[in-house]
Amino acid sequence: MEIRSEAPGETGAIAALITAAFIGVPQSDGTEARIVDRLRRQGGLRLSLVAVSEGGLSGHIAFSGVKIGGQAGAWYGLGPLSVAPDRQGQGIGSALLRAGLDRLQGLNAAGVVVLGDPGFYGRFGFAVRAGLRYPNVPLEYFQALSFGAEIPEGVVSYHPAFSG
Repeated sequence: MEIRSEAPGETGAIAALITAAFIGVPQSDGTEARIVDRLRRQGGLRLSLVAVSEGGLSGHIAFSGVKIGGQAGAWYGLGPLSVAPDRQGQGIGSALLRAGLDRLQGLNAAGVVVLGDPGFYGRFGFAVRAGLRYPNVPLEYFQALSFGAEIPEGVVSYHPAFSG
């Protein structure tokens, strides 16, 4: 398996993979692929990686900038993370996440926030941070990973592409 930046011409295959990955997921509203397309069109997609295996694309991860307390900075939002349904449970999501975090550190990112499963993301150092808040979601599902000692405080807002 190879992990690399998305290439021109892969947007349709990425959208199909994201859509398939989220079918039947209770927390999904079916808009994940459209969010990534809007991020791409609006210049908000800061890092987009794909996992490629012999059968083609098997996974995708997206990162976009976030604001904390209304201020843009060096923090990123992770999401969505997608793995083809027939490839889930094979470590592809973990490999994409590790590669993405490594690349963000290389870009001097300060940290990453995610709205997701604490059991999965906790393995990578993500944890609930009392000072970081995301409205209207259960506290345990909004987590952060800081690449430094300082963790900002405030309400986190994602790129407008997440709102439609």
